[in-house]
Amino acid sequence: MILVTGATGNVGSELVSALAEAGEEVRALTRNPSAAALLPPGVEPVAGDLNRPQSLADVLAGVSGLFLLPGYQDMPGLLAEARHAGVKRVVLLSGGSAALADLDNAVSRYMTLSERAVRESGLSWTFLRPRSFMSNALRWRPQLAVGDEVRVPFPGVRTAAIDPYDIAAVAVPALLTDDHDGRIHELTGPESLLPADQVAVLAKVLGRDLRCHGLTDAEAREDMSRTMPAEYVDAFFSFFVDGTLDESSTHPAVRDVTGREPRTFEQWARAHAGEFAAPA
Repeated sequence: MILVTGATGNVGSELVSALAEAGEEVRALTRNPSAAALLPPGVEPVAGDLNRPQSLADVLAGVSGLFLLPGYQDMPGLLAEARHAGVKRVVLLSGGSAALADLDNAVSRYMTLSERAVRESGLSWTFLRPRSFMSNALRWRPQLAVGDEVRVPFPGVRTAAIDPYDIAAVAVPALLTDDHDGRIHELTGPESLLPADQVAVLAKVLGRDLRCHGLTDAEAREDMSRTMPAEYVDAFFSFFVDGTLDESSTHPAVRDVTGREPRTFEQWARAHAGEFAAPA
């Protein structure tokens, strides 16, 4: 039995589908009970609060492999409960900023501390460190619902964004075999693109005359602060304005693990074009 946390999120939903298609027993943990109806047939939906490890005995019962998101309040306690329940292996969805080990940066801090807790848990582990998700482009849907201009922060920053489908494709063998124990997979897409490049691809796929408008740093800070805590805004400014994190480099991990090239942004956009037509 594999337990997938964040099972209806961008990565978790892809992973649940991949495991189900492979014939594996899957338990899908989600905070949103209504989303359970979207799970593939045969997948067991479960509810639980990962910030309350002591409440997870039934959720963890019989689980051998755990796909875990980072940043819960008591990661050591959560992992201790998993080990006590008989879990053997954990695959942690981390991020590139974990390598910085910058405890003064809010994002790097929770990635770093999550990895540290997993290393010290006594469980076999694999870390997945994806760069920006291609699915972040779905944040543009409210703008596209009212016009053809996409306003983006950090317009001069290139990222080798990855399709969550490819993150899941690497997670599957890491959960099912011991071939990836103790390994850190740096996960990227096949190309490094500016936000304007992504908008141009999306324009082509959607058949719309889209324009990319780069925000100034002041505009970006004001815009991000409407929906994001200040410490996280500061973290992203550290990464992309101060240059403490470089997400432009591509890495071969997806190809090495799966035997195929990672998906391009155009492939992702074509697979998800219908989501841009839906209400944001």
